[in-house]
Amino acid sequence: MATPQDAHTEVPHPLLMQPVRDNASGTEGTLMAVLVENTAAAGRPERWAEIAYVRPAGGGRELSTAVSNIEAAR
Repeated sequence: MATPQDAHTEVPHPLLMQPVRDNASGTEGTLMAVLVENTAAAGRPERWAEIAYVRPAGGGRELSTAVSNIEAAR
C-alpha cells in the first residue's frame, strides 16, 4: 500500500479510461483516475487508500469510490 509521500499520486489501473461500474452506487461511467488519498477524518491517524474517480455515462460530476468497488461494465 502507499505511504504518505505517495499522497495524491495517480495509480495505474487496467480499466483507466474504460467503461466501469461502481458496485457501491450502481453508477456506470468512465474510470478517469485512481489516486492515493488519506481517508481519515480530521485529527485521526492517517488511513491511506486507493480511490477511484468515475465520470457518469452522459456526463456530470465525477464520483469517488474505493477502487475495490470498480469492475468492467458489461
